[in-house]
Amino acid sequence: MIPNVLSIAGSDPSGGAGIQADIKAISASGAFAMAAITALTAQNTTGVTGIHLVPPAFVHDQIAAVFADIRVDAVKIGMIANADIAAAVADALAGYKGTPIVLDPVMIAKGGAALLQPDAVRTLRDMLLPMAAVLTPNLPEAAHLLGAATASTRDAMAAQGKALCDLGATAVLMKGGHLEGPDSPDCLVTDDDVTWFEGLRTATANTHGTGCTLSSALAAHLAKGLSVAQATSAAKSYVATAIERSGDLSVGKGHGPTHHFASLSPKSE
Repeated sequence: MIPNVLSIAGSDPSGGAGIQADIKAISASGAFAMAAITALTAQNTTGVTGIHLVPPAFVHDQIAAVFADIRVDAVKIGMIANADIAAAVADALAGYKGTPIVLDPVMIAKGGAALLQPDAVRTLRDMLLPMAAVLTPNLPEAAHLLGAATASTRDAMAAQGKALCDLGATAVLMKGGHLEGPDSPDCLVTDDDVTWFEGLRTATANTHGTGCTLSSALAAHLAKGLSVAQATSAAKSYVATAIERSGDLSVGKGHGPTHHFASLSPKSE
């Protein structure tokens, strides 16, 4: 049976991040993708020029409509924009505690635009983070949630992951893409264990939407019944290939998207 995954996030009209990336990654990972929109953005590969927020009550209604009719096997939460939307999402999901939630704390776009208002950080930390089966912050996001300096070593990554678990997340995937050096390791932290997922850094500017893509693939694999560690391994492998094959695409003049459907396309010569 093909699982159903609901993404709750903002829209990226250029197709590389947000809901558009989520739908592609969920589909490519073998699940049926559904979407509840929290915000419309005007953006492309060079940056964000505008954000139009969906009223919180309507965000709630979108989520409720999906759950009222469709079996939801996993949820991915991306851009929530402000505190009222975060609270509406938390309220809409409160009755579905058995559904695994992957929370990607989207705060800043690749081009530098703020995607999370300052008042929403506390609401995300207090209301949504404790609902997360997996929290997937990059290193600046983890530091911002903790009010700490950005981790620059593996030991600091693991320590901050543990601190985020202490705030209520069942597991935290600390993404190491911001570390210096040729490697891009990710660290999966739970109350009882720390697991490292190694990876070589790919020299490319095509990293638009990588966080959205990873968290969505992770949610899809959780929906298929994989353990958190297994789902993390599968999602990281998928994203690595999507980045490696991103040069097959020709999309935009800035940070281009990853190749979500690389497995369906022949390699270019």
